[in-house]
Amino acid sequence: DKMGNILGRIGDGPKVIVYDSHIDTVGVGDRSTWEWDPFEGKVEDGLLYARGACDEKGSTPGMVYGLALARDLGLLEGFTAYYFGNMEEWCDGIAPNSFVEVDPKVRPDFVVIGEPTKMKVYRGHKGRLELRIIAEGKSAHAASHHLGDNAVYKMANIITAVRELDRRLRTDPFLGKATIAVTDVSARTASLNAVPDQFTIYLDRRIVFGETKEATVAQIRGLIPDYLQDEIRVEELYYDTPSYTGFVFPVDKYYPAWALDESHPLVEAGHRTMEALWGERRPTGRWDFSTNGTYWAGKANIPSIGFGPGEEEWAHTLHEHIRLEDVVRATEFYALFPGLLPGTLK
Repeated sequence: DKMGNILGRIGDGPKVIVYDSHIDTVGVGDRSTWEWDPFEGKVEDGLLYARGACDEKGSTPGMVYGLALARDLGLLEGFTAYYFGNMEEWCDGIAPNSFVEVDPKVRPDFVVIGEPTKMKVYRGHKGRLELRIIAEGKSAHAASHHLGDNAVYKMANIITAVRELDRRLRTDPFLGKATIAVTDVSARTASLNAVPDQFTIYLDRRIVFGETKEATVAQIRGLIPDYLQDEIRVEELYYDTPSYTGFVFPVDKYYPAWALDESHPLVEAGHRTMEALWGERRPTGRWDFSTNGTYWAGKANIPSIGFGPGEEEWAHTLHEHIRLEDVVRATEFYALFPGLLPGTLK
């Protein structure tokens, strides 16, 4: 598509199902810290170790082959099924947003997200909001720092307040505890011998139900003392980085929380699929990290579940891996799932 995502389509029925798997990965960092080539990987004791094995290329072969098997078994009657191998994962939801609004301009009826779920059905996760706080000061030579106004010092109490706020945030019975963390800092200074005239901190705020974007921003603004209101400001972040094709799709970096009820027909179809394949009903779960579900279910209100091989705890680590047997078993799930959707969803 225009963004550079990979699309595959089977069928032309009235109901649209999307299998979503992102095919980009985080970087590898210092390659000397890896015990093997992260781009070539290795197979050991039935595990594939490689960058992206768990997050999230492990679901891609199962989705592609699973949909082909579903077609061959006659389980896609009445469906148009898409495999959506997407990218730009560092801005959750931007790829599906483009899928619905730009290219191919298709709104699915339901979505299966292939992020790692330990071979269980996941049905939601926290939202998040990215912001920055900027303190303005006045530059001066460090030898005469009293002539300046150090922007770093103004931010010191704000950083402490952010840490204290994290302890007070609410807990949702399903999503878990809301959080906030300082994730990056930057100083603007004339030299290492000068007082910084600007200091910026970046925040990652994980949001649970009952917390709105507006209230969250106001909460963070409330950390700024009255006497510094004119010198420190809070800004929401936006994403407008071109994809590798040059495609730009500006969006704010707000990602709402979402969850399907345990009794939702899509969740129940996932249970029935596992029972038919493996004779067991596994408890549902949620991700701790964020996924494209923030757009599919959070913004577009499209029923979505997650099912994928792998464990999210290994994502982005030097020991990222996936069990190859689970890649095959996930293929079985993706193949059978459309055939066990209830009539109310078909």
